[in-house]
Amino acid sequence: MKTGRNTKARQQAILRHLHQNGRAMVEDLAAFFETTPQTIRKDLNILAEEGRVMRFHGGAALLAGSEYTGYEVRQQIARDQKERIARAAAKLVPNNTAIIINTGTTTAEVARCLGQHSGLKIVADSVLVANETRHFPGVEVMVPGGVVRGSDGAILGESAVEFIRQFRADLAIVGCAAIASDGALLDYDLREAAVARAILGCSRNVILTADSSKFERMAPVCIGNLQQMRTLVTDKACPAELRNLCRSLGVGLVLAE
Repeated sequence: MKTGRNTKARQQAILRHLHQNGRAMVEDLAAFFETTPQTIRKDLNILAEEGRVMRFHGGAALLAGSEYTGYEVRQQIARDQKERIARAAAKLVPNNTAIIINTGTTTAEVARCLGQHSGLKIVADSVLVANETRHFPGVEVMVPGGVVRGSDGAILGESAVEFIRQFRADLAIVGCAAIASDGALLDYDLREAAVARAILGCSRNVILTADSSKFERMAPVCIGNLQQMRTLVTDKACPAELRNLCRSLGVGLVLAE
């Protein structure tokens, strides 16, 4: 019985780890839990059979639709980097511009930095972002209809997608859960990804805001590719591989001080 309880506790701990990081490798989990890779593989296989994780070679990730970390927790992850990224991204937003701000902790920080701008027309697919910007002087804020996700205020669903498709924005500010080595931009939620793809499709220019830890992480749903971005705003820890990828794709790179 004790072994069974320990196994269950370890599997719950693995899930908590995935909710914080999105993905995990077998070897890293084995070292963390001080057990064998074989034991971790068995745990992951059980969790996959229960429909709680997605297995890939050498590890596992959360399934699409999993809210991998609570919003308040995500706000604290790389908080200093996000604040610097937000300030740098806000400087790239001209006055008298129609912009779409995608849901996310970093994009919400950007929204908070737009209080000194004038003449902005903002479409926000997040009630939290809308609430942050609605009192800015001279700013008009619009939100789509749809289902509000309780954990972070994201507005999801086909109604939101159709609303966003009506616009031709000068600029979009988006985030992502992960950036793959081939430039794919990834997320966890199919509905959120559909809204993000609509934003990319109706924006003349797109700024991607993502801290450097997002590079080569794993998430199961693709929302687009780095080559669709005008600019990536990230932190100074940006790895050489990502810098080279931006250069090869012709994407502007801003390293936030």
